[in-house]
Amino acid sequence: MSELRVDSHPTLERPVMIAAFRGWNDGGQGASLAGAYLARAWAAVEFASIDPENFYDFQATRPTVSLEEGYTRRIDWPENAFMYAPLPGAGRDAVILLGVEPNLRWRTFGDLITGLARDLKVDLVVTLGSLLADVPHTRPSPVTGSANDPELVDKLGLQASRYEGPTGMVGVLHDACARAGLKSASLWAAVPHYVSLTPSPRAAKALVDRLSELLGADVDTSELDEAADSYAQQVSEAVASDEETAAYVQELERRVDELAEEKDIPSGDALAAELTRFLREQDQRRDDGDDVARDQ
Repeated sequence: MSELRVDSHPTLERPVMIAAFRGWNDGGQGASLAGAYLARAWAAVEFASIDPENFYDFQATRPTVSLEEGYTRRIDWPENAFMYAPLPGAGRDAVILLGVEPNLRWRTFGDLITGLARDLKVDLVVTLGSLLADVPHTRPSPVTGSANDPELVDKLGLQASRYEGPTGMVGVLHDACARAGLKSASLWAAVPHYVSLTPSPRAAKALVDRLSELLGADVDTSELDEAADSYAQQVSEAVASDEETAAYVQELERRVDELAEEKDIPSGDALAAELTRFLREQDQRRDDGDDVARDQ
């Protein structure tokens, strides 16, 4: 049985592939929320998927059980689904990949994606990501973009990535694109690290807005706007209950407002530095936890 299951072969006009993965690249679920929102807004139709059997450690990424009609048990496995839809106002089509970062065989997983992209004659692969950073929840999420091709950097107004450090499936996929001769770009939204476990519609909206601008496509974000306002209000109420956190958020707001007055925005390198710092802190916490476990 093929690991890539293709149910139909749609005829597409200058397609662009948009990919978002739940997991390491998805701080505050900003990327996965954005991808799912686009799929729904554009009424995308599923046409292919990747069989999860050989790409997941099911003790680490467990399937879930759900009930149908109150009594029939169904196993829901980690899913990586490809959908297609026309891009409103852009005169081209989109292939949307929504999935879960795999545990195993990343290079093969990336090659399956780029192989399908080449078969569909995809012009550009765009990945969505969200990372934890020192940004306030009360301001729009900053978005940075990078590309693997100098011409694409200039054409789309992006940056050449200078990040060095640990990577996730997004980084591996861009490497696979480079090896396959596919142009690719990456968009990252910053999410407040002090509410990392709360889904961030604000980050999702920032990604959707930047992507629609990049592709020249129309997206109705009114639902995301409402969700982002509700998110900000709920987080503000929670923050107000802790004086130290409230003071910290006020300081972040002051810094962001000063940058806005200077018409300056955080650079890709600045966000990459935030990501590197966060990863080092996570590694240190794991090391400390291992030391404690050994001492016990």
